[in-house]
Amino acid sequence: MLKTFALTVAYDGTRYAGWQIQPNGLAIQQVLSEAIGRVVGHEVQVRGSGRTDAGVHAIGQVCAFSSSVWQPPASRLVRAINTHLPRDISVVDSRAVVEGFDPIRRATRKRYRYRFRTSRVPDPLNNAFHWWIPRRLDHEAMRLGAARLVGTHDFKAFESLGSRRITSVRTVYTSEVCVHEVMAGREITLEIEANGFLYNMVRNIAGALVAIGRGRFAPEWLDGVLGSRARNIESQTAPARGLCLMNVDYPQELFVTDQTEG
Repeated sequence: MLKTFALTVAYDGTRYAGWQIQPNGLAIQQVLSEAIGRVVGHEVQVRGSGRTDAGVHAIGQVCAFSSSVWQPPASRLVRAINTHLPRDISVVDSRAVVEGFDPIRRATRKRYRYRFRTSRVPDPLNNAFHWWIPRRLDHEAMRLGAARLVGTHDFKAFESLGSRRITSVRTVYTSEVCVHEVMAGREITLEIEANGFLYNMVRNIAGALVAIGRGRFAPEWLDGVLGSRARNIESQTAPARGLCLMNVDYPQELFVTDQTEG
């Protein structure tokens, strides 16, 4: 009997060319597909909840595959697949889902985190996981700017070229900036959750918030950027290394009881 499984995957994207399999560079999807294939004994097509770019990380990426061979409980896939994965990729959860489960189209919410570090000196232990900015940023202005993005808006101005979306309207449920002291400086984090994201949307938002934090623009500037529906060259796209996909939500009815559990 054909079964479909949804995996939650975490990875350090530093040495990968992104999620999606491509001709040039090693992709996370490729490594994961090969590991799953070794476990179930046949080739599998692994479908992800979205494409993360080269250098982007994940704690809660969701992907799915189907197999008529794997009969043990879905939970046993975690240890079995991890045996064949490098240490910078881990399966953290596995659940049985309905046949035809689409991890992209059935997702209801996604949450990303972007990390900035403002300090006189770089942090060598966490350099691959934040954008180091060697000066102080006005985090309160960044917080006010981020809050202006909450709600349903046309985010075309924060979409990089190359995307093929039917609509650029998205609903942002949470957009918060937090700060805490770290070695010789501060770490600022952007937490943003929405019903979907455009290509490079979070990284472009992060770049705009840095422009506000540097005092180049007031928080209200974002209202005009949104209204322009045009990619603004006055702020940069933030580096990929600071971005992490935290989690993806789905309706509970898509998850089924695995009869082999227990």
